[in-house]
Amino acid sequence: MAHLLVEAGNTALKAAWAEGTTLGKTFRYQGEKMMDYLLSLLEKDRPEVLTVASAYGVMPEEEEILRTRCGHLIILDRAHTGFLLRHNLPEYLSYDRAAELIAAGFLFKEKPVTVFDFGTTLTVDFLSREGRYLGGNISPGCRTRFKSLERYSKSLPLVDTPENITPEGHSIKSSIESGVISGIMFEIEGYTRLRPENIVIFTGGDAIYFAKKMKNSIFVVCNLVLMGLALITEDYVKKNLK
Repeated sequence: MAHLLVEAGNTALKAAWAEGTTLGKTFRYQGEKMMDYLLSLLEKDRPEVLTVASAYGVMPEEEEILRTRCGHLIILDRAHTGFLLRHNLPEYLSYDRAAELIAAGFLFKEKPVTVFDFGTTLTVDFLSREGRYLGGNISPGCRTRFKSLERYSKSLPLVDTPENITPEGHSIKSSIESGVISGIMFEIEGYTRLRPENIVIFTGGDAIYFAKKMKNSIFVVCNLVLMGLALITEDYVKKNLK
């Protein structure tokens, strides 16, 4: 039977049906009624395993409802961190970073890896050649930087992500565009120089945007979190259902 994998992030819900570790049809919802949308996905088909990874957490009453809509329920949030320990990951990691690292280690076995996630935050995480987590960093994501400049200054406008930038800005708008995008590019270059032997993976909403600006070879894996959730689910099935 198929499994349903759900990632409820800071700004959107992403979901995919999966057979084992193979992802099938994917869905995306952006809005305030994430639980209603999730329940709509469960109206016609009942998954053998429903895996829900939530940045906000799953309320007890929501958990009770979800358990009636599937064969088995896996919840990954701040209240359910056992899976992190089973995969030798620290408990402070968020579910999405943990899932990305599990997927990265699966895709590039016996290779050191650097994972960049370009979302609401920009996270950078490192795996050793042996698959051991070496730590990582968090800074504001691209759109978060644009929004913060407008919010916390008295005179700067809100600027959207530009298609192209100039090395130096020649107006307020182009100065913000160049400052934010160039700053992120400098971060990427600095991290990749820090560990030049590492395989580099880009994921998250702005992954393709920044991948196009790279001169060095990198891998873009847009569904890295969902892939990690599929691996977590398959591990659960093998240990508990077979």
